[in-house]
Amino acid sequence: MDSKKPSPNNEPVLRDHVYDGIQEYDQKLPNWWLFTLYIAIAYFVIHWLCYYQLGLGSSDTLAMDKVMAEMQQARDKQMESITDEQLWALSRNPAAVEAGKATYMTPGMCVTCHAPDLSATLAGAKLPGLPLNDQEWKHGGKPIEIFKIVRKGSPDLSKGMAAWELVLGMKRVSEVVAFVLSHHKEGEPITRAVDTPPAAAPAAAK
Repeated sequence: MDSKKPSPNNEPVLRDHVYDGIQEYDQKLPNWWLFTLYIAIAYFVIHWLCYYQLGLGSSDTLAMDKVMAEMQQARDKQMESITDEQLWALSRNPAAVEAGKATYMTPGMCVTCHAPDLSATLAGAKLPGLPLNDQEWKHGGKPIEIFKIVRKGSPDLSKGMAAWELVLGMKRVSEVVAFVLSHHKEGEPITRAVDTPPAAAPAAAK
């Protein structure tokens, strides 16, 4: 039987070559398989020319960066409409305050630096954060100013808090601010905290 012709019984055609007792099929690949291969090769060549040689299109990284930037712009635009009055109203919402407290008290979150009672002291020891239960604020004590600091972090990252927006999301940030504001009264006086210069080293004895 000629191995290049189909078997009259419609059986697979085997090559005459035998190796280690194994004979190989000598069948033509199906057209759908061949067309799929040819299309894949053509797509690769076109993509290579357009993307790598002509500079058309953008990478997944650039596309993702663009989407993330658009999302951030949308969040910023949404937050521009938030007012002090809305945050004060949220601080009077028991559900929001309780949710903010749960986030605040989570180990590794706000409680680590500001203490459970917001005093920034624990067992007489000073914690890294600033007190949140008094009327003295370093970067402004208005609700929207507190909200901005929690979102974006301190202007001076070497001395202040990091941004929490990407960790908590906007909803939980607003709930934490509501929890902090629940320890204050609307209209109370606000004073600006002043950085205390480090104490001078005692003069060496002569």
